[in-house]
Amino acid sequence: MARHQIDGHLVLVGLPGAGKSTVGRAVAKRLGRPFLDFDLEIERRVGCSVAQYFAQHGEAAFREREVTLTRELAAAPPMVLSPGGGWVTNPGILAMLRPPGRIVHLKVSPEEAMRRIARSRIVRPLLQEADPEAKMRKLWETRRALYKEADAEVDVEALTSQQVTESVVELAHGGTLGIG
Repeated sequence: MARHQIDGHLVLVGLPGAGKSTVGRAVAKRLGRPFLDFDLEIERRVGCSVAQYFAQHGEAAFREREVTLTRELAAAPPMVLSPGGGWVTNPGILAMLRPPGRIVHLKVSPEEAMRRIARSRIVRPLLQEADPEAKMRKLWETRRALYKEADAEVDVEALTSQQVTESVVELAHGGTLGIG
């Protein structure tokens, strides 16, 4: 028997390196929903990488692109969405998608996020500094309260990738978390 899924988008938020895109793709496949990575969509629209866009136009212009995309998606059929780590810093952004959307924070420590990013080839514009570890800690400190506004939190360090996916799928069916 098929279980009912939430009517709105399932939005994964968290620090860079939390696994939003990886988990999002797996969850979308399991739910039979489209998946949208905000960074990739914005790159497609602007014709350059996020890093290049940041360098040419700055963070404020990028955040406005995120807001515009979010407004467009508010009326779209339910998807699994993976915005960038700073998406939550846009005032009123969560309210644009919920209800009925559900926001899930993929929680990762700044230290683990840096370890994961070190293994990735993705350029993170906000971490292009002399001390990226300090910047990641600062991002965590400034965003922590915003991430707490999510409907649910999954501790990605305490679970395997499969368990994270299962937890998020359960949340998409209106469940609550017993682990994480």
